[in-house]
Amino acid sequence: MADPLPLVKGTLDVLVLKALTWTPMHGFEITQWLEGRSDGTLGVQDSALYQALHRLEARGLAAADWGVTANNQRARYYRVTDAGRAHLAAGTDQWVRYAATVTDILTAAAGPA
Repeated sequence: MADPLPLVKGTLDVLVLKALTWTPMHGFEITQWLEGRSDGTLGVQDSALYQALHRLEARGLAAADWGVTANNQRARYYRVTDAGRAHLAAGTDQWVRYAATVTDILTAAAGPA
């Protein structure tokens, strides 16, 4: 398998919000979800994930409550807020436009614009 792709700056927050639209999750579950959806192509570092979760919580885009995992461990479960859903929708639209634009440029035939 190829080396994991680095996350493009600013994408982790919207990826975490997307994960949380499925169900409230604790940090390890979010990492598993993201790595599973990318077939292991995206490598998510714990420190980056928890920084993103703190950012999202501080901005009111995610909220957290204490709960107990399947292994009977205490963990914070994060959920997306209404503001987080709106931010995810806007971020998704922006990302799709950005990716399409960059793809068009990189796959264009050589020559003048």
